[in-house]
Amino acid sequence: MKLAVVGGGSTYTPELIDGFARLRETLPIEELTLIDPAADRLELIGALARRIFARQGHPGRVVTTGDLDAGVAGADAVLLQLRVGGQAARQQDETWPLECGCVGQETTGAGGLAKALRTVPVVLDIADRVRRAAPDAWIVDFTNPVGIVTRALLKAGHRAVGLCNVAIGFQRRFAALLDVAPADVHLDHVGLNHLTWELGVRLGGPGGEDVLPRLLAEHGDAVAADLSLPRPLLERLGVVPSYYLRYYYAHDEVVGELRQKPSRAAEVAAMERELLALYADPALDTKPDLLAKRGGAFYSEAAVALASSLLRGTGDVQVVNAFNNGTLPFLPDDAVIETQATVGAEGVAPLPVPALDPLYAGLVAGVTAYEDLALDAALRGGRERVFRALLAHPLIGQYAYAEALTDQLIAHNREHLAWA
Repeated sequence: MKLAVVGGGSTYTPELIDGFARLRETLPIEELTLIDPAADRLELIGALARRIFARQGHPGRVVTTGDLDAGVAGADAVLLQLRVGGQAARQQDETWPLECGCVGQETTGAGGLAKALRTVPVVLDIADRVRRAAPDAWIVDFTNPVGIVTRALLKAGHRAVGLCNVAIGFQRRFAALLDVAPADVHLDHVGLNHLTWELGVRLGGPGGEDVLPRLLAEHGDAVAADLSLPRPLLERLGVVPSYYLRYYYAHDEVVGELRQKPSRAAEVAAMERELLALYADPALDTKPDLLAKRGGAFYSEAAVALASSLLRGTGDVQVVNAFNNGTLPFLPDDAVIETQATVGAEGVAPLPVPALDPLYAGLVAGVTAYEDLALDAALRGGRERVFRALLAHPLIGQYAYAEALTDQLIAHNREHLAWA
């Protein structure tokens, strides 16, 4: 079995390597190819990956290359974890929207649209090359904004599934609070990527006892603190929203906070410098503790489980990003939703979900409309398409803001926009 990782020079990668090494019985990789144009970083990560494999007795071979076509050739699965424009572009995404009083964030709002416009054309080119070099390979997309990128891949006919670590993070956190094994926790996880709610927390499987009311009653303070939302709000909702809902439920509060502190991009850039210095130590053969602060917690476990189900046809139930296909009846079939699905060799099939309360369904419908316009702008370009997407976004919605943000977006991303 061969897996290829596009963006293998990321400081995230040792988290992925650690999972591959620990869970080799679940996903028996014979060759792991790390692909990245940044040769210095790639060799650093590759050397650490080999040491981690050796320490844990993994027999697989780790290959590094800057040649995408050679790297994906013959792969059974290709994982995408790239960042077009690097941390410098992220820094911009998180700062210029604040000038208009809007959230500056890399996956939602104006910054998220900028990232989508930079990313979608690059990912589609990569996917076309994967299809030529490894026509049967599955593409697992971890590249944000996952919902829009996955929709682009699926609409272009690629064998693709989107992956996010929000659900597995909740699963692990709830399991710890309830003092049960993570495998015993099943989430009624519904929505769009970075716009989801846990409608139920079930023990033992999809039909198990819903312990969400008990979780909120006994551990509401801890859950609220994790989300930076007030406990009374969670009690009124009766569900657990993802952290990203704070950008909607406390928008102005978040903007005020973001204006008063360094951007997350600046924090991550400093952290990456530390991580790269640690990775350069030839004695290091485990992922360092600092990596837990980088983000992407439990990404490796989620990636291993998904790749294993796709390649081994196990039919497991996992949270993925996939075509709606009637799951949420108020959305188009080709909208990409994030929910529980059965995963096997033929792909993914979302499980039935309860009817969404209008409080959540309305927001899901609005953001889906934005994502449709965002994908159109990413595929066809043009200032007017960018403006329409920004005007449609629930976090923006005012024409004066949309006009100003359109100009800012284009000015800060011109080098990445072929049409600008």
